[in-house]
Amino acid sequence: MEALKHNLKVTPYEYQQEGILFGLRKKRFLIGDEPGLGKTLQSIGVVDCARAYPCLVICPSSLKINWQREFEKFADVKALVLDNATRTTFPYLLSMGMYQVAIVNFESLRKYFVWDIKANGSFRLKDVVFSSCIKLFKSVIIDESHRVKDPGAQQTIFTKGICSGKRYIALLSGTPVVNRPEDLVAQLSIMERLADDFGGRGKFLSDYCSFGKDQEEEQAEALADLSRKLYENCMIRREKKSVLTELPEKTRTDLYVELDPESRTVYDTAAADLREYLEKYTGCTDVEIRRKMRMEALVKFMTLRSLSAKGKVRQAVDFVNTFLANGKPLILFCSYHEIVDALKKAFPKAVSVTGRDSLVEKQAAVDSFQNGHAQLIVCSIKAAGVGLTLTASSNVAFVEFPWTYADCCQCEDRAHRIGQKDNVTCYYLLGRNTIDHVLYSIIHKKKSIANQIMAASDDIPQDEMYFNELVTMFMGGSEDGGG
Repeated sequence: MEALKHNLKVTPYEYQQEGILFGLRKKRFLIGDEPGLGKTLQSIGVVDCARAYPCLVICPSSLKINWQREFEKFADVKALVLDNATRTTFPYLLSMGMYQVAIVNFESLRKYFVWDIKANGSFRLKDVVFSSCIKLFKSVIIDESHRVKDPGAQQTIFTKGICSGKRYIALLSGTPVVNRPEDLVAQLSIMERLADDFGGRGKFLSDYCSFGKDQEEEQAEALADLSRKLYENCMIRREKKSVLTELPEKTRTDLYVELDPESRTVYDTAAADLREYLEKYTGCTDVEIRRKMRMEALVKFMTLRSLSAKGKVRQAVDFVNTFLANGKPLILFCSYHEIVDALKKAFPKAVSVTGRDSLVEKQAAVDSFQNGHAQLIVCSIKAAGVGLTLTASSNVAFVEFPWTYADCCQCEDRAHRIGQKDNVTCYYLLGRNTIDHVLYSIIHKKKSIANQIMAASDDIPQDEMYFNELVTMFMGGSEDGGG
């Protein structure tokens, strides 16, 4: 491997240097490394080595402060988080060299970079009038780039317009992308690779996305070709097991717990109602009615998950008390505000990272936990599932858990990443005879289904294939299953 000449404040691992060199060669590229391998450092390394400043970072809102700190930690530059106070002055601050990096969340792209939209309702890129300040940027980094996989979404259109003509465009996503090829269309377009390397949208969809159920062999060949072209032209992806051989093991432990009696009664009633509803769904032949019934059933599944979670709180508190008594810090994942509040009440010294916490509060919580001042951190799956480093603990527990395998890994890998010295154990608290068992089986044993979903959020997949699997397992009445 050629030697990397850099001015970074840290020396990247060898595979990270390989990633930086790849980015410098390709200029418009996707780093698809597994979570925890340092995609942030690699993208910063590319921008810094190329001196491609000013740089714009587009990322989830929860990661803005983290990106600011990482740039200042790894490179000798100043990063500015865009807010109302700097809305009119940031172009001046960048042009004068007072800051080299601007950081913005996806939802604020319109606010800072769009002057006008010459269309009512839905619009296309040609309808958008961008602020002239986008010309300042020589490079753009898009973190969690699967957020812009929908070609028609506003955030995707704005991102594409901002990136147009930029010399360096880095997309970062730890989620595998080759299992759902249509999700790549927008990302390749943003990198200006779709037309150049894949013949445009129409050819891409024709070559990789138009296969029937009886064309599995042809599809496999097409996906293999797509994978080869991606690696050849614009993507680098490494797995932990191949590049971080010194990283400790990660194991999963399932712990079945009983719901409290009151919750048990409420849960069983709701489960019986859902079974009855699904029987009607199964017998329905009208396509449109089935679609509407499916959406209603998804709501009922979400209700069941919520009821199970509420019924596990008492047992979860006992588990955490026992764990903390051993003097070991713990990362606790859940979803519903009600569950977070109950746990925070039981453990008032705990810190939290949730959707209700400000960016400053989230970062303070992470710092407190990482510095050993807090033994317990209560994390929302949505707010803390990506981008954070929580290596102060080698133990992760789920009172609730995501809908997909990919999102599970994202949460687990807050601890299982660079800097972790101990074997990581992930505890899953499963309500006995509840939907927990069904979901756990899907996300850990039926990975092929879950991996089709790329979103890194805690939303139930709308995918009919996922729904059918959910129904089959729930109605199967397996041991410890749907009740």
